[in-house]
Amino acid sequence: MIKKGFFERNLKYIFPLPAVIFVVVLMVFPVCYTFFLSFTDWTLTSGKPLKFVGLGSYLAVLKEPRFLAALGRTFYFTFGAVIIEMLLGTAIALLLNHEFFGKGAIKTILLLPLVSTPVAIGIVWNLFYDPTIGILNYMLSKLGLPQSGWVTDAATVMPSLILVDIWQWTPMITLIVMAGLAGLSTEPYESALVDGANSRQILFKITLPMLMPTILTAVILRSIDALKTYDIIYAMTGGGPGYSSENLNILAFKYSFEYFRMGQSSVMLVILFIIVLLFSLGVVKLRKAFEL
Repeated sequence: MIKKGFFERNLKYIFPLPAVIFVVVLMVFPVCYTFFLSFTDWTLTSGKPLKFVGLGSYLAVLKEPRFLAALGRTFYFTFGAVIIEMLLGTAIALLLNHEFFGKGAIKTILLLPLVSTPVAIGIVWNLFYDPTIGILNYMLSKLGLPQSGWVTDAATVMPSLILVDIWQWTPMITLIVMAGLAGLSTEPYESALVDGANSRQILFKITLPMLMPTILTAVILRSIDALKTYDIIYAMTGGGPGYSSENLNILAFKYSFEYFRMGQSSVMLVILFIIVLLFSLGVVKLRKAFEL
């Protein structure tokens, strides 16, 4: 019998090893290091070495009004955007599930917001929102309606940012729901037609319940992304005017790279990680209930 060498005996470990190293170095290590830093008071400008303070950094952050306001804006942005995107995306998918002239062109147009870069989107929408030369205020003036400050007004900046997010990501929900519609079984529809069900009953009693696992999957994906939104907000407002559009990601960035308070910035990122994890687990559990 020919004795196998080391590599022949351990091929099942050697082949995945580069991928495992990649995941550990670029994903696991940063998460663990951030978690460690969250228990320190490390400040780069202090000139002092980091000191382990336990939950002291967490208590300091939780008492910070600016953090609590940013947390509220994060939830406001996420739920406001995701709920509307789910409703619009599902409705558009149901409409596109029928055959009509120009369907292919419409599906192509829906892809355009998804392939655009966030910075480019931010620049274009800032031109739309400009109080003096923006097309939106021009249209409002032509309709005889009061003009808005959009992203330059603290009262309207968050709804304005939510509108941009809806424009960019509703097509993704549409595509996911359309994929779910394509995979639905035809047997329930045939039985419903035999029983004399009308289109409304078919929609609410068959289509939407069968689509719910797909819709909840889209909710998970979109909510995680919305909770982590940074680029579009930073490109359009930088967290302003004042702090009125500052979410957790923007605040954590400022604490890290403007104030150099790395310990407290890590606390914010850990809290955001826990929020995303708990929300995802909750929606996954809800999704499993619909699959039963």
